[in-house]
Amino acid sequence: MHLEQQEDQAQFKLKNASASIKERRRRGLTWYPVTITQEDIGFGGKVVLELERPAHRQDLHLFQVGAAAALFSSAPGYSGPDRPVVSGVVTRVRRNKLLLATTKEALPDWVLDGSTLGVDLTFDEVSYREMNQALSAVMAAHGNRLAELRDVLLGARQATFREPQAEDLFYPSALNDSQLAAVRHVVTAQDVAIIHGPPGTGKTTTLVQAILETIRRERRVLVCAPSNTAVDLLTEKLAERGVNVIRLGNPSRVSDLLLQHTLDAGVMAHASYAKMHAMRQTAEQHRQTASERVRNFGFEERQRRLWLKEEARTLRQAADDLERFMTEDVLESVQVITCTLVGASHRSIRQLGFETVFIDEAAQALEPGCWIPIAKGQRLVLAGDHHQLPPTVKSEKAAREGLRETLFEKCIQRQPHTARMLKVQYRMHAHIMGFSSDKFYGGQLVAHASVRDADLAAYDPRFNDPRFSPDLPVEFIDTAGCGFQELAIPESRSTANPEEAHLLLERLAQLLAKLSEPGEPTDPDQRPLTIGVIAPYRAQINYLKDAIEDGAMLNDLLLQRRLSVGTVDSFQGQERDIIAITLTRSNPQGEIGFLSDIRRMNVGMTRARRKLLLVGDSSTLCRHPFFGELLAYVKGVGGYRTAHEVAKQT
Repeated sequence: MHLEQQEDQAQFKLKNASASIKERRRRGLTWYPVTITQEDIGFGGKVVLELERPAHRQDLHLFQVGAAAALFSSAPGYSGPDRPVVSGVVTRVRRNKLLLATTKEALPDWVLDGSTLGVDLTFDEVSYREMNQALSAVMAAHGNRLAELRDVLLGARQATFREPQAEDLFYPSALNDSQLAAVRHVVTAQDVAIIHGPPGTGKTTTLVQAILETIRRERRVLVCAPSNTAVDLLTEKLAERGVNVIRLGNPSRVSDLLLQHTLDAGVMAHASYAKMHAMRQTAEQHRQTASERVRNFGFEERQRRLWLKEEARTLRQAADDLERFMTEDVLESVQVITCTLVGASHRSIRQLGFETVFIDEAAQALEPGCWIPIAKGQRLVLAGDHHQLPPTVKSEKAAREGLRETLFEKCIQRQPHTARMLKVQYRMHAHIMGFSSDKFYGGQLVAHASVRDADLAAYDPRFNDPRFSPDLPVEFIDTAGCGFQELAIPESRSTANPEEAHLLLERLAQLLAKLSEPGEPTDPDQRPLTIGVIAPYRAQINYLKDAIEDGAMLNDLLLQRRLSVGTVDSFQGQERDIIAITLTRSNPQGEIGFLSDIRRMNVGMTRARRKLLLVGDSSTLCRHPFFGELLAYVKGVGGYRTAHEVAKQT
């Protein structure tokens, strides 16, 4: 973990060292200039600032809820590495405004002197500190429940399950047999249970049902995930089922449903909130009065100011004590607390224990982060899929030494009986599912009847093109022998293949043009077709975006948000009717770079519902056995075509 922290910090410093404000702004690390449009007192008496940048500034940026940031001044004398800053955490981002919850109870003079201000993203030490503390606690654990869970998860001790009972499942549901088996598995687990959810199999639905069954038996459970987005989704799903749930931290997706389930909302709805707020306001008035300049500053005025400052301190302390009481009172009656992994160290629940801890997307979570919530529980439930995207590890050395291997993988490999795999998928046509099922899931996946034959022709009969065989759900266009060579972009260590990109877009345009031909969709109420274009390299993505803007039809779809372009990572957890993937690599050496990370390919291909279109150079790709097997599969379902064939049809 120390190696990863060093690498992350080094990369952050490299991006910011000696970079001008203009350069930092271009990289999305800075908003400048900003003005303070509102100042308030937040949790713990700390100042919360609303910052606004000019409306005409629409620079792309990396600010997000939960990010560490710092307010700075550009005035002379306030530059350099030792410049004064006001540090804090971003709690809301909306277009040109953000909220910064600071670590200060009062703002320094340089913030208020009228100089031009900006806000920078800063390196987040907190996450690493909490993960390192959790690892230390796990390694030192002896003779307690944490030590037992550690030994189970690492395979030194056998995980146990009690005998299932007829009354184990109480709530009615429309779950299929494998989903019900997974829920029953969770209920009977005494140490750890794993819900293994391949793409489209309803993992979140199953996990929510397992949580419902668990809170019927237990007073309160902790539900975590590595990302804010995943936590938000679970919070919404649980709230929709009538669960009394509190979301710790700051939601990344601002919706009324989500906001009403935050801890702040719970505290604000408390009967004592008005009293606490009045205390804080009075304390702030006393502080401001004590800071006012007066002409005659004698003994009496000094005594009065001392009294005001002391009174302000006493009121702030009383308000803090009341806020702690209200927080404890709100959490006392809650059934589920949701948060990120690091959020499990939140001061509000630092002293709480839980019988069961749930971790969703556990196959994408760094192991040190998982131990933070695990240390609070007696029993653990993990959900995820280790055949999809792994966690992001910046340090190659740390990755080689095992950081990329997750706790989910360790447990499922060493104690396979702890896992139940969901086997019915509700997303994609059987042919799209087939290769992933065989390659990653032992051929056990089954396409539900609602999607088994749901290709483009089922969506709209105009896709049954008479010029060649009916449009198959899986299609591989082979560019071998066409001379479509990749181009390396040294400055960005990226790769592009313009000719391959054009071929993919031409084929996509040819497919979508059928919708403008005479005819009617099978179901006039069918929702609009959605398309995702995936490339493994940023340079290829940029080329695709530029080319799409030059074509009227595809650009219209882009503007309507029916077409999106991005990396595999940006499509994780999403789905589209059509997924088109340009594999990009084409060279005599057969080098395919990180296309050899076959889990990324699994994610990319399984985003498609009705049509999977792949374009690539088989002579380069098939040096890797995975792509050789993929090509054989596509030929087996009749979806292989050469670029020359496609060119004749366009």
